[in-house]
Amino acid sequence: MILVTGGTGLVGSFLLVELGRRGLPVRAIYRGQTPPVSAKTQPVEWIPGDLRDGLGLRAALEDVTHVFHCAGLVSYAPQDEEDLLRVNVEGTANVVDACLERPGIRLGYVSSVAALGGGAAAAQRELPTTEPLRIDEQGQWDLGAEHSAYATSKYLAELEVWRGVSEGLRAVVVNPSVVLGPADWHRSSTRLFRYAYDEHRFYTPSSLNLVDVRDVAEMLAQLTLDTDNNGERYVLNAGHWPLAEVLDLMASGFGKRPPSVAVPAWAAETIWRLEHVRSLLTGARPLITKDTARAGRRPLAYQTNKICQELGRGFRPLPETIRWCCQELAKQ
Repeated sequence: MILVTGGTGLVGSFLLVELGRRGLPVRAIYRGQTPPVSAKTQPVEWIPGDLRDGLGLRAALEDVTHVFHCAGLVSYAPQDEEDLLRVNVEGTANVVDACLERPGIRLGYVSSVAALGGGAAAAQRELPTTEPLRIDEQGQWDLGAEHSAYATSKYLAELEVWRGVSEGLRAVVVNPSVVLGPADWHRSSTRLFRYAYDEHRFYTPSSLNLVDVRDVAEMLAQLTLDTDNNGERYVLNAGHWPLAEVLDLMASGFGKRPPSVAVPAWAAETIWRLEHVRSLLTGARPLITKDTARAGRRPLAYQTNKICQELGRGFRPLPETIRWCCQELAKQ
């Protein structure tokens, strides 16, 4: 029996598809009044639960051999800092503790490249170069650098997994970059597609590291189910691209006009400050934050030699991923 947290999220939902393809019995935790219904997977045993409910997690682990912890909160809004710690850090600690009480369980945890550190300190230095800073699984978290609340929460959550490993838990960790897939227009990375679809004119001269959600789900399943690797982390990233090129491909996939006006750094700095004031006055989520305004200024390129050598496969090309996403989103 496989237990999946975050089965209604982007990575979790495609992981359910992959597990269904393998014909494995799956139990998934959901929040809300009614269990989700999906035509993409074989029947899933949906059970109500919450990551902060330690007793509920222990009950959900009955007869379970593998746990995929995909649940998490992604936000760069300042008002979500406490929720990030509760969901990402406390929730992961509860999952680890519940697994430790059942010796033999194997855990696959979905972290983020944000937890690797390395880039934060470099981004804050004056480095007059366009050559990307290359980061792999050996990236070290810089305690003296300024990190986003999201990155900090994923770093601390990973520490909980490593604590579990030191106490006997068998676990592997994947660190995906920005995950692309057809999902809710208003959530996570799918908002990039909505931005291109709405034909906005502006873009920032920054860059992104991106990966196909299908690759993340397949590689996570392979590492957790098909290998005995333990205490290892793996960067999942299909490549590093300028934001302008990414938005152009997305707009083209919808038959829309791509953004054409680059926003200089000084303007982005002004906008996020105005948005911060607006959010304080109205309580609304800021459209752009300090972290998103500054993201990608210092090019980072996440290296994937380890996972490619381990599994003997590469990643889907970005143009293919974007075409697939646009086609699926258009159906919605």
